[in-house]
Amino acid sequence: MSITERTNAARSVLLQNCHVIATMAPSAAGGRLEIAGGYVLIRGNLVERVGSAEEAPPPADEIIDMTDHVVMPGMVNTHHHMFQSLTRAVPAAQDCELFDWLRAHYPLWCRLTPDMIRVSALTAMAELILSGCTTASDHLYLYPNGSRIDDEIDAATLIGIRFHPGRGGMSMGESQGGLPPDRLTEREDVILREMQRAIEVFHDDSRCSMLRIGVAPCSPFTVTPDLMRESAKLARAHRVHLHTHLAENWKDVAFSRERYGLDPVDYAEDLGWLGGDVWHAHCVHLGDRGIGMFARTGTGVAHCPTSNMRLASGIAPVAKMRAAGVRVGLGVDGSASNDGGHFLLEARQAMLLQRVAHCDSLGPAAMPARAALEMATVGGAAVLGRDDIGQIVPGFAADIVAFDLNDIGYAGQHDPVAALALCAPARVAWSMIDGKVVVAGGRLTTIDAGELAGRQRGMAVRLLRDE
Repeated sequence: MSITERTNAARSVLLQNCHVIATMAPSAAGGRLEIAGGYVLIRGNLVERVGSAEEAPPPADEIIDMTDHVVMPGMVNTHHHMFQSLTRAVPAAQDCELFDWLRAHYPLWCRLTPDMIRVSALTAMAELILSGCTTASDHLYLYPNGSRIDDEIDAATLIGIRFHPGRGGMSMGESQGGLPPDRLTEREDVILREMQRAIEVFHDDSRCSMLRIGVAPCSPFTVTPDLMRESAKLARAHRVHLHTHLAENWKDVAFSRERYGLDPVDYAEDLGWLGGDVWHAHCVHLGDRGIGMFARTGTGVAHCPTSNMRLASGIAPVAKMRAAGVRVGLGVDGSASNDGGHFLLEARQAMLLQRVAHCDSLGPAAMPARAALEMATVGGAAVLGRDDIGQIVPGFAADIVAFDLNDIGYAGQHDPVAALALCAPARVAWSMIDGKVVVAGGRLTTIDAGELAGRQRGMAVRLLRDE
């Protein structure tokens, strides 16, 4: 049977009577296309047709009424550390900047086990899905006690999220002038070998793939230049994307200048870490020259507003980046520097923070509500190098979410699309990933969230008790 025949034979689902469909596809009139009262036809794992209220909806195997719902593409999380969901609101780290915050957590993270990695990833993924996210990247950079990237990949397969894990690593411990304790680091040959294994075993570069591996050494203050260069060579040999942290706070910038004699962006350029296959997390202290370099090379940015505020790292120049043509997506960052993973809230925070940053110039125009939602969908897809998610258009993956306008937080709104970012963030009412329903009636369908929360709580208690 041909691909076309298999697609035609696949089960169809019709979303009809949508209050509005925010397709995030470019509109002929400018901006992004929004369709009031329209429908979406899904066949198998793909969007087949999107129609207006004036068109008679086509027949389908299953019909779902989306009256009073805003329907939009599933959002795309471009930076996370899911294991950190086990160490939220740790007292010793509540009021620390980045380096002190890390030092407060390293002793706890040394005790992580493979089961803890798996359960904490499930928890983080559940939180993301319930907030409207359907694709997530995770940066796993430590592997204590036999942990492997396989542990969180197992979690992604179970819950049904589209997943971009980055096989990270830390090789430069305290004895070499780095930040982490030596016992949390790995030998560089081991890191490179595990990166290659993850690519060879798991990476799928086919269209609408559910799993793509990234190469992700941790940061300038945890790995050597040699590892950065060799990992870039490895990634490009296998045609996978590269990811790391860059210019997150002033200590991060000072470390690069003092140890390497270079500003972070020059350090990245020197190592081959600029280009369309690279995205960097944070970039809070990226100046005009750095923004220009990112724009010219097509380098992407994962903007993490809540974490940057929580750690007092600063305000990333996102409005400037976007104006210059830099690809910018959103990330919730670690669940211990954000202490949450509500993706719609992250879009709202990004919008509000840019307005504050430009209060004496652009003001609210620095980040309109729809621009924040655009970063959360098509922006994130572009950062991850995807041309098959982030929009509701024929031929794209059926990653679709719906928010119920009957939620009390939306009562009285006059612009349902803008309300998603301007009003109090709500849980998603319905979600589909790769053509499979993962949330119905506001509840996860693939796992028992209550049972998961109980397991997570028990592990978190044990982690601190054993300190």
